[in-house]
Amino acid sequence: MVTGGTGFVGRALVRRLSERGASVVVLSRGSGLGSELSALPGVSSEPWDGVSDGEWWRALSGATAVVHLAGQQAVGKRYTARVKKGILESRVKSAEALVRALAQVENAPRVLVSASGVGYYGGRYDDAPCDEDTPAGDDFLATVCVEWEARVRAAEPYGVRVVCARLGAVLGRGGGALSTMSLPFNLFVGGTLGRGSQVFAWVHLDDAVGAFERCLDDVSLSGPVNVAAPNAVNHRELARALGRALHRPSFMPVPSFALRALFGEGAFPILTGQRAVPAKLERASFRFRFPTIESALAEALG
Repeated sequence: MVTGGTGFVGRALVRRLSERGASVVVLSRGSGLGSELSALPGVSSEPWDGVSDGEWWRALSGATAVVHLAGQQAVGKRYTARVKKGILESRVKSAEALVRALAQVENAPRVLVSASGVGYYGGRYDDAPCDEDTPAGDDFLATVCVEWEARVRAAEPYGVRVVCARLGAVLGRGGGALSTMSLPFNLFVGGTLGRGSQVFAWVHLDDAVGAFERCLDDVSLSGPVNVAAPNAVNHRELARALGRALHRPSFMPVPSFALRALFGEGAFPILTGQRAVPAKLERASFRFRFPTIESALAEALG
């Protein structure tokens, strides 16, 4: 069972699971799966509102695993009180609904892999590495991740192995962060955001999907797992790499004050970063297909 299965990461994961021969039920708030997913063998959908109990419980009973990807976009927005409430509740309330179901259905899945974010470590101006044992930050996104993970891990007392996959920015074809990041470069006005020294934790879409697969299959993995490439870059390096990949200039910096004027508090996660280290995946001998930003952009933009 997959929540958020029609999103950027969700679509790729559902496609991969279908290719493995799995039967996949996508919990969807919308009117259906769309033509891309509905054509995949073994893929079906169940309606849910992300909050309430309902008929989707029947599909949960007997499922082998749950992947929880639902949640409103959290970066690149102006953080009004209403937006912040939506970001938090879309993650927390949906996690609570899943845990309620896992606690009560017969033949419940034994593993729950939930998305989280490297924002758990808080917005940082330094270059210090953050592995899975690094303490949480105290800004808005860090608080969201802490609450999100706590609600998901409430399933552990029911015998469910829980993995909180702390994602970096996911780069790949057909959407995600890269579609937004590429736009100013394609208009010949691309460049560094803010000071440029803030660290950008990223992961290629294929590696993100592969990491979710490993978290589903590998019983040695539990708790927080950083899903980020081993070679983070700062924003200055990212801008140069994007410019080279797109054959566009990268000399038009966006000053910090302009981002604060546009996004308010929402500029903080753009002007800061985290050097998230995938320590647990590396100990599990997970191999990244795209370990460098150059290889990732070459595939995603090629």
